Amino acid sequence: MAFDNQSPELFGQTPWQTVGPFFHYGLPWKGGADLIGESDLGARPELAPDAHYVLANPPHRGHIAGDAITVVGQVFDAEGAPVPDALIEIWQANAAGRYNCAADDRPDLPLDPTFTGFGRSATAEDGTFRFLTVLPGPTPGPGNSQQAPHIAVGVLGRGLLKRLVTRLYFAGQPLNDLDPILALVDASRRDTLVATESRAEPGVWRFDIRLGGEHETVFFDC
Repeated sequence: MAFDNQSPELFGQTPWQTVGPFFHYGLPWKGGADLIGESDLGARPELAPDAHYVLANPPHRGHIAGDAITVVGQVFDAEGAPVPDALIEIWQANAAGRYNCAADDRPDLPLDPTFTGFGRSATAEDGTFRFLTVLPGPTPGPGNSQQAPHIAVGVLGRGLLKRLVTRLYFAGQPLNDLDPILALVDASRRDTLVATESRAEPGVWRFDIRLGGEHETVFFDC
């Protein structure tokens, strides 16, 4: 007897997501959002059994130079609703302004072997994310310029056919006014790329990401 493989009686309705659903293992791993310590920050343990994390435990780290900071924020959709299933990635230089990659071959700057500069975090049900890291140092820019301390941020989630790429700058940094990349952004929208430090909690920086609508975060083509 022949069966129609498009029959909903056999297979049911396919997922509505533009991309995904994804296999959770290996995406937001335990400790992926803690770049300086050994906490479990970054994962959503309720989405996968503990057995899936046996190969992804937080690494052991020694002392990492620099000022420890916390980056917190929420991801909002175009209607202002929180996005509970986004994935946030960050990539940054260390406190001296050096990246942990072969392309950054500046031996005059110290390299922290256990500071990779890369982190990944799933958003919670209310769209929040949190990273523990260090304040990055200035880095070289195009044309022998100097870039202000910043963190590269990638956003993945439902409805996104490709990752969104943006930057996080820190309010009050003297080099912000001279940064060649920030200068490309219209002055009226630069605040969407600038994190603000909590007055009540020094070292805690707030950076919300808006995927659309009013005050949409500036995203870059790359």
